[in-house]
Amino acid sequence: MSSSSSRRPEPVATTAFERASLPVTRVIAGLPPAVPVLVVLALVLVGAFIGSWGAIPLGLVAVFLLWMLALSWPRLTGTERLMRVAVILLVVALTIVKIVPR
Repeated sequence: MSSSSSRRPEPVATTAFERASLPVTRVIAGLPPAVPVLVVLALVLVGAFIGSWGAIPLGLVAVFLLWMLALSWPRLTGTERLMRVAVILLVVALTIVKIVPR
């Protein structure tokens, strides 16, 4: 097997937003697939358990997920869009609960 067939495809930018995001998406694409997932999971867990300051990592997760949704929106089906929006709303709700406790 050649090394070129085992590599993931290079991200391609078609809009100004995608072109502006390309340097970061190249870095993320170069990471092992588990790394971004584990970083997001770690930020959610830290945010959920550190009190009101947990809104900061949760906010970062929400912004990252919104950015990923915006980049992938044209290529998603209606169901995929709905699921991603639901996850983002869940993270935003958790962030708001951290900011405004009882």
